[in-house]
Amino acid sequence: MKRDDLINYLRIDRWPTVWCPGCGNGIILKSFIDAVNELKLEKDRVAVVSGIGCSSRATGYLDFNTLHTLHGRAIAFATGVKLARPDFKVVVMGGDGDITAIGGNHFIHACRRNLDITVIIFNNMIYGMTGGQHSPTTPHEKIASTMPYGNIENSFDIVELALTSGATYVARSTVYHYPLTVKYIKEGISHRGMSVIEVLTNCHTYYGRYNGMRNAWDIHEYFKNNTVMKEKAEKLSREELEGKIIIGQFKKEEKPDFYENYKKIFSIVKNSEV
Repeated sequence: MKRDDLINYLRIDRWPTVWCPGCGNGIILKSFIDAVNELKLEKDRVAVVSGIGCSSRATGYLDFNTLHTLHGRAIAFATGVKLARPDFKVVVMGGDGDITAIGGNHFIHACRRNLDITVIIFNNMIYGMTGGQHSPTTPHEKIASTMPYGNIENSFDIVELALTSGATYVARSTVYHYPLTVKYIKEGISHRGMSVIEVLTNCHTYYGRYNGMRNAWDIHEYFKNNTVMKEKAEKLSREELEGKIIIGQFKKEEKPDFYENYKKIFSIVKNSEV
């Protein structure tokens, strides 16, 4: 993509970003822009919604229809946007804390309803904006400011949570795997129904510093050396997969989305009143 094309999608007056140097959030932001550009979507027919957190600042830098909303409520706002403007592509961007902690109920019910939105989850495995507290995805025994001797809680598997809750497109990538990230975001936006793309990203300022990976490239190396594609993982034993991150497309199912079902019942009610 040429520089002028890239700038066309950005609010340059809002730059520089508040993100730490080397933060993976910028990689995900660029992945989204590349996906939109390759799909040739009109900016004015795309809405991007975020809540609160480091990753949620993305809406301030993107020159689309954007909403920077309440903590954990991005999916609720996105639901309203999609029902009001079903012709829009609606994308939610949020962190692992924003989407699966305070926003957890909105997330699982959006999956259950098969809302036609795309949720991109920036999973840095920690609360990066508010001091490095442990989040629902902080791995067991890893250190955070609120778990200085190691996390005693078990973590969510976002992919499993999305699959169990009913999302019809589910994929996982990392910021190291840039082409895959672009591919999954493109597929998620093009899919009709609830799309969940989890992207593992680096917060070396907190998660990395607490867990022996002080630099951005340390975490990228970790993603490089500890990820396994889904197709390969299916042939490996549980022991061989110990400590590995499985990436890939986990589900793609075509079924009526929430708005289709809504129109159907609306038509029945309208005809019954005649």
